[in-house]
Amino acid sequence: MSAMSETPTVESVSPPAPGAEKYLALDFVNSAIALPGGHFTDLLGTPEATNRWLAEHGLAPTDAGVQEMCATQLRSLRENLRALFAARVAGLPALPAALSAVNDALGRAPTAALLYWDEKNGPYRAAPCPTNEILDRALATLAANTADLLTGPDADRLICCGSSPCNRYLLRHGRRHWCSTRCGDRARAARAYARRIQLKAD
Repeated sequence: MSAMSETPTVESVSPPAPGAEKYLALDFVNSAIALPGGHFTDLLGTPEATNRWLAEHGLAPTDAGVQEMCATQLRSLRENLRALFAARVAGLPALPAALSAVNDALGRAPTAALLYWDEKNGPYRAAPCPTNEILDRALATLAANTADLLTGPDADRLICCGSSPCNRYLLRHGRRHWCSTRCGDRARAARAYARRIQLKAD
């Protein structure tokens, strides 16, 4: 598969899928995008692109200096989250490896604010976030958001876009089964074409 662009942005590929404004996990799993014509775009395809994606989503500073090892870990988590989404949508049991990956990510960053002591102002609590923990925090945040989605009231609305070859997930709203207007138009055009072919065959 060929990539459409070396440095794509979310907007240049497709608008965020319905539900992404509430669940960061949707934007994350949708960062690997299948496009018509056998094209494929990975918004985490390089360390630079990964750093940009994390920064755009408030998970890392723009100068975090993400390395390939970090990008690889994020892409691995994404594939495990996609497997969990697919299992939920299909009503199938989750792959144990995917569950383990999410639980491992959840345990990477402390959720409790730690106790600190300032010489001038005394004790205070704050969540630690030194630079070397940026990746762990991003992984934990994405895993927690996924867990919230899959165990919350919106889980039953999670579907895969109904317009081939799109592979993005969304939260269904009413009868809408597409992640974007572009995909909806493509699906309607494909149905109209199929009807014309059927009429000619009859």
